[in-house]
Amino acid sequence: MKRLLYIGISLVLVLLLVGLIYVFFREKPNSNELVLYGNVDVRQVDIGFRVSGRVAKMLYEEGDYVQEGALMALLEKNPYDSQLNQNLANAASIKANLDNAEILLNRRLNLIGIGGVSQEDVDNATASRNEILANYYSAAAAVAVAKDNLNYTEVYAPTDGVILTRIREPGTAVSGTEPIYTLSVSSPVWIRAFVDEMQLGNIYYGMKAEISTDAGHTYQGNIGFISPISEFTPKTVETAQLRTDLVYRLRIYADNPDHFLKQGMPVTVKLNLENKDG
Repeated sequence: MKRLLYIGISLVLVLLLVGLIYVFFREKPNSNELVLYGNVDVRQVDIGFRVSGRVAKMLYEEGDYVQEGALMALLEKNPYDSQLNQNLANAASIKANLDNAEILLNRRLNLIGIGGVSQEDVDNATASRNEILANYYSAAAAVAVAKDNLNYTEVYAPTDGVILTRIREPGTAVSGTEPIYTLSVSSPVWIRAFVDEMQLGNIYYGMKAEISTDAGHTYQGNIGFISPISEFTPKTVETAQLRTDLVYRLRIYADNPDHFLKQGMPVTVKLNLENKDG
């Protein structure tokens, strides 16, 4: 019995000693550092054609990285080639009539001085020339539209990014502006975080931030947006305060040279309050 008692007392003493060591030697919170918890936000772009037609080629798969200006997909060009050729022929025909009308008008202008034609003949020739000229302008505009529509059968990446979703496949008939890809934009990448009213006076635009992920990656960033409107803490945000507290949304722009930061990724943000006055 005494042995068991000694063992029990020893265990209690050991536990007390461990507790004291933890209290005195644990890492003290840094009063000059504000720690926030947030998630990565990345802009997304729906990529689509500006004209309708049948998809001829889709050049990228989900997960592929694309550079700004890269050709991403094509529509079948035949209908738009034919429309352009038709408009070009129509414009050429009207241009021929316009040239003839100019010749006739110049002849009448030369003859009216010697009484060879009446003023009415000149007026009729002028009106005819002007009408054909207007038709030529309309035909030239139709050619320009047809050229644009032909160019719109190709779609290019508006920015660097990663293909998030490949929505359509070759052979699919699509309407104008219907998305065929969803592109996750590489830059800018920002962190969505929240700060309570008590700490609002400690932060400012351009304030440097250290961003760390659960995987141990560390990035640098700066505060680029502080919401002027308060809101209740979102349920998805982990904070030390009650979820009914009023908070202000922050946008912290992050450097992402290795493209590791992904949409929705949880991160920890540390702000150095020693330089809170900028």
